[in-house]
Amino acid sequence: MSHFAEIDAEGVVLRVIVAEQEFINSQGGIWVQTSYNTHGGVHALGGVPFRKNYAGIGYIYDPVRDAFIPPRPDRATGLDEETCMWIVPAEPVGGMV
Repeated sequence: MSHFAEIDAEGVVLRVIVAEQEFINSQGGIWVQTSYNTHGGVHALGGVPFRKNYAGIGYIYDPVRDAFIPPRPDRATGLDEETCMWIVPAEPVGGMV
């Protein structure tokens, strides 16, 4: 069994399920496999990272990068191309600038 993300025409992840490839082949819609063990371009078990990040509802699948990108946080300053994670500045210690 594998994890698959159903995406809409704009690449937005609608749901993620665990299924056999044969089941996915019998479904309508657009399905893209995702890896539960991949985050930030690193495979947690030392394997080959797959599509940069595990998909989640609201993530975007970017076919050019072949990556799932999480929703952009309000404070994000840009996208890290290596990890496909948003760059968020650290809060100053104690809230002081």
